[in-house]
Amino acid sequence: MNATLKEGTLRERLQSGRFGYGIELVTTRGFVTPEKPNAVVELGRRLAAEPRVDWLSITDNPGGHMMLPPDWLGRILSAHQKPIVLHLTCKDLNRNGLESTAWKYASEGFENILAMTGDYPRNGFGGVAAPVFDLDSVSLIQMLNAMNQGFPVPEKKGEGIVLPRTNFYIGCAVSPFKRHERELMPQYFKFLRKISAGAQIAYTQLGYDMRKFHEVLLFLENQGITMPVIGNVYLLNRTVAGLFHRRQVPGCVVSDRLMELCERYAKGPDKGRAFFLDFAAKQLAAFRALGFAAGYLGGTTKAETFLALIERAERYSAADGKQFAKEIQFAQPDEFYLFEQDPATGLGVSGRINRAYLASLRESPTTKENGLGYRMSRFVHDKVFTPGTSGFRLMQRLYGWLEHHPTLARGLHRVEYAGKALWYGCRDCGDCSLPDCSYLCPLESCSKNARNGPCGGSQDGRCEVDDKECMWARAYERLKAHGETEPMLEGKTVYTNATLRGTSAWANTFLGRDHHAETPPPSPPPDAKG
Repeated sequence: MNATLKEGTLRERLQSGRFGYGIELVTTRGFVTPEKPNAVVELGRRLAAEPRVDWLSITDNPGGHMMLPPDWLGRILSAHQKPIVLHLTCKDLNRNGLESTAWKYASEGFENILAMTGDYPRNGFGGVAAPVFDLDSVSLIQMLNAMNQGFPVPEKKGEGIVLPRTNFYIGCAVSPFKRHERELMPQYFKFLRKISAGAQIAYTQLGYDMRKFHEVLLFLENQGITMPVIGNVYLLNRTVAGLFHRRQVPGCVVSDRLMELCERYAKGPDKGRAFFLDFAAKQLAAFRALGFAAGYLGGTTKAETFLALIERAERYSAADGKQFAKEIQFAQPDEFYLFEQDPATGLGVSGRINRAYLASLRESPTTKENGLGYRMSRFVHDKVFTPGTSGFRLMQRLYGWLEHHPTLARGLHRVEYAGKALWYGCRDCGDCSLPDCSYLCPLESCSKNARNGPCGGSQDGRCEVDDKECMWARAYERLKAHGETEPMLEGKTVYTNATLRGTSAWANTFLGRDHHAETPPPSPPPDAKG
């Protein structure tokens, strides 16, 4: 068995060269008293005392269901000196709440954060809760990174202060388990954006295709990026496999072929327990053989089962792991891969990008997304909304003049809003991201209002929440028709200004008040709102 570090931070453990093991814990809903035994607390304590487990990771309302916050359990388990990772998601808190929570975590000694957009809320007291999504995973990562740098806070008097530096070890998620190119490539582009924003460690989302897992490593290698990547393993059973197969858990994929296998073994006398345990152990062995930093284990089971899983995985050799990587490739029909396949291993080949994909980039495909409306939007933006053009300068002068004629400004705002509502489904946010999102309004076309790239929850190009196409898959198709996919998520992170809601987005663009400006000036006065 490989030795595991009994001491040290998560950063040190993952950079030690030893393959590590983390285990995910899901909290509970309801009041927990210190006197009454609680299953998740007992599970956490048992695993925290186990030297073979390198860290524990605690979820934040997974699946959109309301649970006790992760730091509740983290504080209970912190006495064991085991590294604790707290998940932090954007669905329930606005940016002030997220910053407050991050300061709280730092003050309590929690430095390992997995920053994610989060699943759409599903249940709550009296019905489904309203989601927040004021930030997303990219902007949250950038905020945590800024806290690590010590960011300044202006004060009413004086020059302001610089807040103390935190020491967050920032994790992000990457989702390679997307069937179509239009869905997978934006995931990779957003992954780069997360890294640029400050992510230091990557967790893969959940699937059962080692070729797709391995592509994450190949993608980073192709970009010249070195960072720890953690492979995700969920100990299946028949019920969970069925949930994943029916797409009832966002971002988790079980193919038809794997589901048939699960059904077959589940009919056995042990209900498939031996098969599922060995299947998960083989995944861990494959991760270790392929060069992943660690395996990340989840599932509804006992501590003894997790430990038995680790022990079984450690018995397999590197050669075994490579063979398992070839065997565990349960792809979806017509699955898109970024890298060419090596027939000998079944995995992708380093440096060899999919030839058909490269050829398609040289074409100008005609799709429903590249219609007249989109082309007209591009034309108008190039002529009027692009800084430095004569149209932009003319509109700057017009809106500068309208600042002194509020009645006319309000009238023009009504005309602007009516036209954009009809054409784009505008919600009058005042801080328009149409140019960022290929002229698809994120408030209208994305259930999570995502302005910095797609979440990981879509399935076959469809939104995880509503029966509509993923906005970012549509944006990818629009941009591909013009040869502009690779830079689609480059540029600075988008933060929206809530005080602009209900004001003219055109005025805010031309007068440098929205997120497109390098340093947006103060918001318009209340009497300028429409």
